[in-house]
Amino acid sequence: MSFAAAPGRWTVVAVFLIAYWLSFFYRSTNAVIADDLARDVGLGASSLGLMTSLFFLVFAAVQLPLGSALDRYGARFVTPALLLAAVAGSLVFATASDFGGLALGRALIGLGMAGVLMGALKAFASWFDPRAFATVSSVFVGIGSLGALAAATPLAWLASTIGWRGVFGWGALVVLLAAIAIAVVAREPVRARTREPAHAPGSTAATRPRAGFGQVFRDDAFWRLALLTFAVTGGLFAWQGLWAGPFLTQGLGLDVLRAGNVLLALGAGITAGFLSSGVAAARLGVERTLALGATAFLATLVAWLLVTPAWPLPLLVVLAALMGLTGASNVLNYAAARDAFPHIPGRAVTAVNLFGIGGGALLQWGLGAVIGAYPTEAGGHDATAFRAALAVTALLVAIALARYAPLTRRSGPRHPQPG
Repeated sequence: MSFAAAPGRWTVVAVFLIAYWLSFFYRSTNAVIADDLARDVGLGASSLGLMTSLFFLVFAAVQLPLGSALDRYGARFVTPALLLAAVAGSLVFATASDFGGLALGRALIGLGMAGVLMGALKAFASWFDPRAFATVSSVFVGIGSLGALAAATPLAWLASTIGWRGVFGWGALVVLLAAIAIAVVAREPVRARTREPAHAPGSTAATRPRAGFGQVFRDDAFWRLALLTFAVTGGLFAWQGLWAGPFLTQGLGLDVLRAGNVLLALGAGITAGFLSSGVAAARLGVERTLALGATAFLATLVAWLLVTPAWPLPLLVVLAALMGLTGASNVLNYAAARDAFPHIPGRAVTAVNLFGIGGGALLQWGLGAVIGAYPTEAGGHDATAFRAALAVTALLVAIALARYAPLTRRSGPRHPQPG
């Protein structure tokens, strides 16, 4: 199929893009409304971290069975079916009065959003030829990440206008409309329906996944990549999705709108990082770009350790944008995984994705425990508690980077395949 063929393909891209935008929005909301949740429901830092992490924990838990379901039933069925769980979760979250209700709502939202990106890539594989697929996929991720920008200043304004419960109540309706749109629009083109079976003769459904994932998990280079993904992507998600907001409001004393502006810059930096990483990797190679990006991300974490309430807002905005830009370079982990396992790319990408999403979940929770270990003052924790969490994140990135560094000495750069 040529890049110019199949006029309905851009409609398919558009409906999945709306859902992916919502996924980024929902995963980032608690950074802005954390103080509201603490006040209205009485959550401490540890409980807030655990509840927020459930989005990523459930998201990660369903990745491997999700791949089988998409291959068997298709994205047009699987993605909308999962999105219905997000509709229910958003309503549960909006009406929750205690930790249990918030936790259930957050978990259901994570379940519902788990099939959006992989479902989109499954659908795009039918609508675009391989030469166009890489470009479409990388741009899709970059544009979809703009949902995190809406979960910054716009969310702060909206939450102050209709309340955080109103945001999640109306959000349920938007997610429902996105699910309906995908179910109606995301059909497969005729050519895709007549393709030959994807599996080689003689293989069985029972042995293929076991053998494929076993090969990935036995590879030392994969574990080096997985640890880097856990530290960088997981660390970025933990701070963008939750702890950056309380650090700005409680630790640095910013009001919610000024904090939203800093989070907006963080989200913009992430989008720029997604869109520019492929260009950098084409010149430097995937492994070197991953290592340089992680090094720069580590430097921004150290810079944040030096921040005090006296720092001017523009400087915080620049530092947040750099944090997003450098951390987002780890999106090349998908290209590195595909390069390492070209014969089983789907399983390789899903496996490495577990560590990025799982890292976000565990670090949101774990950093909450670190922050919660410090005494609470009027208005929350002071900057010292958040600096301790930043130090833990930086240490993890440094260890992962040291483990990954030998892979950068491979001869000749390998071209990235974003997606």
